[in-house]
Amino acid sequence: MSLVRLTIKGISYSQTQNGAYALLLSEVDGEKQLPIVIGAFEAQSIAIALEKDIRPPRPLTHDLFKSFSERFSIIVKQVIIHKLVDGVFYSSLICERDKIEEIIDARTSDAIALALRFNAPIFTYQNILDKAGIYLKNSETESSTSKEEAEEIKRTELIIEDVLKDASEETETSNPSTKKSLKQLEEELDEAVKNEDYEKAAQLRDEISKRK
Repeated sequence: MSLVRLTIKGISYSQTQNGAYALLLSEVDGEKQLPIVIGAFEAQSIAIALEKDIRPPRPLTHDLFKSFSERFSIIVKQVIIHKLVDGVFYSSLICERDKIEEIIDARTSDAIALALRFNAPIFTYQNILDKAGIYLKNSETESSTSKEEAEEIKRTELIIEDVLKDASEETETSNPSTKKSLKQLEEELDEAVKNEDYEKAAQLRDEISKRK
């Protein structure tokens, strides 16, 4: 399967889905774009990496990962978005140390945040782009005040809203915690911590944070 190189076009915030962001990746040599739903923390980390002039007072998690890797002579050579299952993108970090390559599984949002910090290229497979990619008209040659461009921006926003809405509905369907009260969630969180079920505790903590 052929690899397609992607570049980051931008990050869009949903006005209707609270806390939801869509990362837009664009073909380097094409017109298709790949919208990927990401969380607020990852969106912030990616945005900071895109804005070279912004430096947080303390290292973010992805900055720490980069410093740690460089200290031990590990570099991220590239990121590959290699799988799409039920609307979830799966990615790999291709790393190298002492001329030995290692492949590390990663969330796509984390992988892209790291790719930016290592200046590593981002790729996906053509079949994934064919399945999940969308066409957004390139209006760079049009007047910034043209009616056509305004309509295109509106269509883009609607497409992104649909992507975020679909992702939100899938999460609510697959996660029964969304239907429970805040008190029930807090009680389940205490129970999960006592049972050392930290994966469940993390999910409950995230849901509680969204409610507050």
